[in-house]
Amino acid sequence: MPFEHIHPEKISQTVVRQIEQLILRGILKPGERLPSERELSERLGVSRPSLREALANLQESGLLTSRAGSGVFVGDVLGSAFSDTLVRLFSSHDEAVFDYIDFRRDMEGLAAHRAATVGSDTDLSIIDAIFIKMENADGKRNPTEEAALDAEFHLSIIEAGHNVIMLHMMRSLYQLLQEGVFYNRQVMFKQRTTRNTLLDQHRAINDALQARDANGARSAVEQHLGYVEDALSNQNKARQHEAIAKKRFEHEIKQQLKRK
Repeated sequence: MPFEHIHPEKISQTVVRQIEQLILRGILKPGERLPSERELSERLGVSRPSLREALANLQESGLLTSRAGSGVFVGDVLGSAFSDTLVRLFSSHDEAVFDYIDFRRDMEGLAAHRAATVGSDTDLSIIDAIFIKMENADGKRNPTEEAALDAEFHLSIIEAGHNVIMLHMMRSLYQLLQEGVFYNRQVMFKQRTTRNTLLDQHRAINDALQARDANGARSAVEQHLGYVEDALSNQNKARQHEAIAKKRFEHEIKQQLKRK
């Protein structure tokens, strides 16, 4: 008969599986500090020896890391998503920027559709709360804060889609974006017209999600990223035109000096 003897699971292994699930679901994020050993053992309802064994196993697997005098942190599990060589290649070619936006348009459009369809009421409340923060930040004119909230808004939509593969893949891409590998988000928030347009586009995304309009949410995301693509293209053209204008100006100055 196809039966096997049942072996009770060790408490430490139960702890391991719970922390693994929290990391897998994106609830515990890379670099996040875990509570103290005493607090964590109380929250989990396990003894300290069992907790220590679980933490040791998780550190051995690379999911957690210990810092002397600071505590235990979630490991940089996204760090190996792209090699340093590939990251340098991304940052040195404009083609990668526009391919990245195309990829985001496809993935985030799908994520928005999923969020409107399968996201819980709490998921949508989180998205709405972040958008309210974006509205409040609009009056402060702080590009750094606005860029951070922009990333948080988009990632919250991906989280609401409840697909862990998409979540971790997109987080790794956003990490590169936040480091300025693809483009500098802050640049897009400097002009008043651009800032207002971007806020309106995020409002349209949020409104569609709150109405659970899956197709509308997907369309709003696609229109938003299309605008981002056009804005970056125009910035590149303006930069090229300015470089040419400077060469003309320098040449004219030299010609004037020769005539003197």
